[in-house]
Amino acid sequence: MRITIAAATAVSGLLLAGIAGPGQAQEQPFKVRIGVLTDLSGPFADFAGKGSVIATQMAVEDCLKAECKGMQIDVIAADHQNKADVALGIARKWVDTENVDAIGDVVNAAVQLAVQSLAREKKTFAVLFPGGTARLTNEDCSPETSVQWMWDTYSQVAGAMKPLAKPGTRWFFLASDYAFGHSLQKDGAEIINAQGATMVGAVRHPFQTSDFSSFLLQARASNANYLAFANAGADATASIRQASEFGLQASGKKPVALFLTLQDVKALGLAAAAGTQLTESFYWNFDDGTRRWSERFAEAAGGGKMPSISHAGAYSATRHYLKAVAASKSKQPKTVTARMREIPVQDDIVRNATLRADGRLVHDTLLLQVKTPQQSKSEWDVYNVLEVIPGDQAFRPLSQSACPAIRKAG
Repeated sequence: MRITIAAATAVSGLLLAGIAGPGQAQEQPFKVRIGVLTDLSGPFADFAGKGSVIATQMAVEDCLKAECKGMQIDVIAADHQNKADVALGIARKWVDTENVDAIGDVVNAAVQLAVQSLAREKKTFAVLFPGGTARLTNEDCSPETSVQWMWDTYSQVAGAMKPLAKPGTRWFFLASDYAFGHSLQKDGAEIINAQGATMVGAVRHPFQTSDFSSFLLQARASNANYLAFANAGADATASIRQASEFGLQASGKKPVALFLTLQDVKALGLAAAAGTQLTESFYWNFDDGTRRWSERFAEAAGGGKMPSISHAGAYSATRHYLKAVAASKSKQPKTVTARMREIPVQDDIVRNATLRADGRLVHDTLLLQVKTPQQSKSEWDVYNVLEVIPGDQAFRPLSQSACPAIRKAG
């Protein structure tokens, strides 16, 4: 997939230069090329995929009307198939032979870490992560060549659990048995202990489990009043649906999903997901700005689909990157990421945002609760906003960072 976008002013400028007179050099537009490396056909296709390409294109179009007037900006896209080796092959080709200056989206933790390592090695392109594993801005950070925008695994846990894990509350964890689930459970347990709550039990299930009955029976037998789902994707939707069928919420177990997306809730349906609490850094129906941008996205994407947090992050990170490129008149990653930290982050996506020295964008997140079918007023009206969580509470404090660049600077 290849999308090419050029400013009308750039085209006009070239035409004018062409008739300026013999012997006069034509003024070439400042060129930037962005590659969207995403999952176009696999399990993350709805969450990222084509929507992230569209959101990136929207960011380019908006910048060409403002700070990027006169520039030429190309957007290309490819499917990494959720394979790190495939992603690395595409990224190397883009950077070595196709003059790609920034790679965006990069959904899937293994792919993210591989592409970030390549960027650190080459130092010739930047990586714009809408979200992903907390390692990207913690122990594997690369703040001169990459930024992480909307969410990470730590913020998904902290944004939901810090407001809920009060002293006296009792928690049971249903976690996926691989690194992602282990990380969610570990961060959750640390918050529980720090806040005086109690973890009364935990059970781990294999990846892509279809029958959660034995695990849910253990949860029901516990004296927990919160059931935390430390899983994602099909595992999250299947376990939450079956928990509803088992009547766990009716028995006093409040469901808390540590990674559930708008698209997951739509797939579940409000009848099965109602009452589930979760955190997201973006919800299309939060305020006038999010609604305005989301309506534009839905029109561009077709079908009336509202954007995911990944789509919103692809737009916001790309938009801010392009502002920094235009302001610095450079495409060198170290120069651009430094300018990204200097320029205020302001758009319809994020609130109270600051880009830290470790590459982590810190901003408000939302504690949400899935509505009942009776509460919903439209197809995509699925959440009640319970609380706005300030960024300094939702994201890992810089003082606790394992980022080598921060330790070296300190």
